[in-house]
Amino acid sequence: MTAPTPILRIGNASGFYGDRFDAVREMLTGGPLDVLTGDYLAELTMLILGRSRLKDPEKGYATTFLRQLEEGLGLAHERGVKIVANAGGLNPAGLADAVRKLAAKVGVPVAVAHVEGDSLPVPDGFLTANAYLGGAGIAACLRAGADIVVTGRVTDAALVTGPAAAHFGWGPDDLDALAGAVVAGHVLECGTQATGGNYAFFGNHDVRRPGFPLAEIHADGSSVITKHAGTGGVVDIGTVTAQLLYETGGARYAGPDVTARLDTVRLTPDGPDRVRVDGVRGEAPPPTLKAGLTRLGGWRNEVVFVLTGLDIQAKARLVQDQFADALQRGGARPPADVRWELARTDRPDADTEERASALLRLTVRDQDAEAVGRAVSGAAVELALGSYPGFHVTAPPGKGAPYGVFEAIHVPAEEVEHIAVLPDGSRVIVEPPPRTQELGDVDEPPLPDPYPSSAPTRRAPLGLVAGARSGDKGGDANVGVWVRDDDAWRWLAHELTVERFRQLLPETAELTVVRHVLPNLRALNFTVHGLLGEGVASQARFDPQAKAVGEWLRSRWLPIPVALLDGADPVPEVTA
Repeated sequence: MTAPTPILRIGNASGFYGDRFDAVREMLTGGPLDVLTGDYLAELTMLILGRSRLKDPEKGYATTFLRQLEEGLGLAHERGVKIVANAGGLNPAGLADAVRKLAAKVGVPVAVAHVEGDSLPVPDGFLTANAYLGGAGIAACLRAGADIVVTGRVTDAALVTGPAAAHFGWGPDDLDALAGAVVAGHVLECGTQATGGNYAFFGNHDVRRPGFPLAEIHADGSSVITKHAGTGGVVDIGTVTAQLLYETGGARYAGPDVTARLDTVRLTPDGPDRVRVDGVRGEAPPPTLKAGLTRLGGWRNEVVFVLTGLDIQAKARLVQDQFADALQRGGARPPADVRWELARTDRPDADTEERASALLRLTVRDQDAEAVGRAVSGAAVELALGSYPGFHVTAPPGKGAPYGVFEAIHVPAEEVEHIAVLPDGSRVIVEPPPRTQELGDVDEPPLPDPYPSSAPTRRAPLGLVAGARSGDKGGDANVGVWVRDDDAWRWLAHELTVERFRQLLPETAELTVVRHVLPNLRALNFTVHGLLGEGVASQARFDPQAKAVGEWLRSRWLPIPVALLDGADPVPEVTA
């Protein structure tokens, strides 16, 4: 048996179902690689695949992955690269069979394995129910000689912990090494978000077509995050920090393999487009697995009225009153949930009609399709010639559409049968970790000495000194904020309290907001409970995945020490 190579190069070619199609070829031909991963699943994707499976029980997996393999199988075989992807969705066995058929068709000899067991009994009223498995099943498949491993619902980081454990021979007690791989996996999972995509300070880099990331994993679990030479984008401390904060919370980042301590992560430059990640400590995983349930939540409809020119507020009031009256006169029951939002995109004395216009968005939800369908559309249409001057809408009102709901629960790990189906067809039950540890609170670390209160300040946007990245976890939003030097950290750690956060983002004022402090990253991570209602599939707010909440926060003005603003682009003060 040959000793493992000292470095395992694991790349990513997909951050979501619908990511850049050419990424598989780009990663396989762009430079050295040992394993190529792809993350195709998200909370919303499981609902989409569930509805797809209702139409065709043979489907339920990410068909894009198969099309990418038409070329990718041969390239991977020529270069000795193994492929691991969660594209199996709700039907990993079906995708594994489809990959075998494709391999026979294109004449590429590959050993295909899959992981299953994540599918749970579906409660009444739900569409899908899946536990988040770890990387041990993937590792078992690779140790058995698999070239391609497809899975259903595993954690995003499992796509990296599995190959790394197989390569280096880690067992369930190698907690620090596994935790290091979890951190590397979390950085890779969203593809180009680690290489300059969706990056707060994008203006300092050429990010027109960022390359996909890869991690050079070492036997102790440390890694270097980088990308293929000559590809676009950037890998630096900021891009890696941003992705580390994405959709995480406090110091303990729990998973089925290990709980990684994010407060121990150290990031250091390791050359151009290279960031070293080390120091990560691991703890035993919790005794339960997260599971996601999806269901159809009801029916939703939307009408966007365009208000142009003068008297915007009065026009908005008029159409709201008329709409309510039209519903009542028509004898229709008002929808259970009716929301109006006026976006003042208009400008005074505008030089184009669009810049002179505001948008009034009506969103309705109900369990009854009729309540959001013809009744709402009819009430909106009949106003066309008898409402505010300049009446028009962005699109004709429709009949409404179903919306989904994602719910997270936790199930005992020993009740979930994690199975690795090896290339020869044999089925191996993967035992849960022998040691577990209940998650507990972490004492907040000491804050740095505060920035001198006597220092002169100037009102300016927070984003001149701080980066941010935000996202969703079910109905909650996460907003990570970081700064790039110790002086800015001294100021941010004391200035951006929960109270200040709520002041800057009034939508959060009545919600539970929890702040987590991560000094090693010079970062604060805020969890806003309930901001997204029933989750992304329900589209309860304008930005249903909270992708831009961080940028909203960065745009808010507050007194900032002048010394921290030195070198920042000046922004003129705006008064109402």
